[in-house]
Parts: sequence; C-alpha cells; structure tokens
Amino acid sequence: MQVLLPDGWPRPRGYANGISAQGRLVFVAGMIGWDAQGQFQTDDFGAQAHQALENVVAVLDAGGALPQHIVRMTWYVLDKREYQAALPAIGKAFRTLIGHYDIAMTAVQVSALIEDRARLEIEVTAVVPD
Repeated sequence: MQVLLPDGWPRPRGYANGISAQGRLVFVAGMIGWDAQGQFQTDDFGAQAHQALENVVAVLDAGGALPQHIVRMTWYVLDKREYQAALPAIGKAFRTLIGHYDIAMTAVQVSALIEDRARLEIEVTAVVPD
C-alpha cells in the first residue's frame, strides 16, 4: 500500500488523500452502531462509532482481512456537529480498533439512515496484499 500525497501538499491530519494498493479486494457494507445481535446498546454517537468500527473489524476478519488492509472508508453521519463533538471518543476507538490513518476517508452528513437509532454508518474497502 502506498499513500498518495501530491508534491507540495501538506499531509492531511487523520486520513490520506489517496491510496494505491494491489491485492484481493474486501468490501464491507455500511456498518452501524448495533451489536452482533442487531441491538443498539446506546444512542451516544461516540459509543455507536466504536461499535460500528468493531463491526467493520469483524466483517474484515470474516473476509480474511485486517484493519491495516483498509484503503478507503466513508462515514455517513446524521449531524456533523455531533460527529465533531465526539471526535475524542472516535479517535480513541479508531486508534484501538483500526490503528492507522493511512486511509482515503470521506465523511458526509446525511438527512437520515435506514435504522432510526443509528447515528452513523461506516463503509469500508480493504485490499489484502498478494
């Protein structure tokens, strides 16, 4: 995996502008903050982010991939202010579960998610090296 940073651009904080990778692709559908039984344990944004990232890691594992194989991540959030307020908790969960920030990331505020109690949804693409 190679981080793509155009000449003269500052290194972004908390993500990569682009990634180049070769290998077997693993796609993780949008994961939300419910547990393995499909039950929400909390409505707290940071806690739901932690659970959603745990769910991402579980699906990656089922596909023979690890968090370090993640090359792209998209966050869909209901409220950007709620997301920004939860950044310390999100950062802690991210460091614990994912461990690196060399990921092309996008965050988008949306008007609704399919599950009413979901505060966010995270979609991932991973590349397992050949």
